Amino acid sequence: MKSYINIYQQRLNLKSATFARIEHEDAMVAIVYKVVCPDGTQLILKICERPNDYLREVYFLNHFSGQIPLPRIIRIVPPEMGIHGAILMECLPGTLIKIIDYTDILAFEMGSLLARIHLNRVAGYGDLIEPEKLIPDPRVHFTLKFEEGLDECNGHLPKSLIDQCRLYFNDNLYLLATVDGPCMIHRDFRAGNVIVGDGEIQGIIDWSSARASFAEDDFCPFEHGEWPANSENKKSFLAGYASIRTVPDYQKIMPFLRLNRAVATVGFTVKRGTWNGCNAHPYLYNRRFLETFFSI
Repeated sequence: MKSYINIYQQRLNLKSATFARIEHEDAMVAIVYKVVCPDGTQLILKICERPNDYLREVYFLNHFSGQIPLPRIIRIVPPEMGIHGAILMECLPGTLIKIIDYTDILAFEMGSLLARIHLNRVAGYGDLIEPEKLIPDPRVHFTLKFEEGLDECNGHLPKSLIDQCRLYFNDNLYLLATVDGPCMIHRDFRAGNVIVGDGEIQGIIDWSSARASFAEDDFCPFEHGEWPANSENKKSFLAGYASIRTVPDYQKIMPFLRLNRAVATVGFTVKRGTWNGCNAHPYLYNRRFLETFFSI
């Protein structure tokens, strides 16, 4: 690990800085370090093991710079043979939001920030780092990603459960015909990606999953048990969103979206071999969701 970090120390001219890895149980994609320079300046180094994660992170941090609170890019190390892409960014003051921090005022602000993201309309659905491949039908891209998740679950989840998931997905795919899009979405807009300090939101982080999709998909973490929200906080969140743009009518499509998110999460942790290790918590939560989904 030391020699691995040495590469970034040299590329970013940080030979005298100290690096401390930031561990987080819900972190699933990137390797993140807090960097302390000799003068005391604190920075964040995010190392993306997948090139497209790096490209998305850079794209969206640049796009939303000055529009919403997020970390400023200091320097980058593009991916190349034998080295992962990395982003050196400012270290925002504060901490990830906790239940005790989650006030109605913060909930309102979070809702308004999500709406500001969705104001950014795009030409089609897919990955914005390849705009020439955007397509007008959301069902095509969504189906490809769902099948990718199911393939990753093969040999791990019971075949009967996988068959039930596929049948439910195909039966409800029509719901995507009237979604609120295409627009930019964060796709992981949850407490674990919101930094607060002094009672205010300091920034939205982790843009490696962002894409061109539909607004309803960004409400999935909010309804899938990933927000520390009670009923009053939820009202404030939705009121904040409505202060910027109309809240999409997402309740009918939410079971479909939650199923898709659960399949994607289980499949990803199985593919990485972290389902019974560092990502055991999200794996178990989503596996139990799938196992009980068809018994309700």
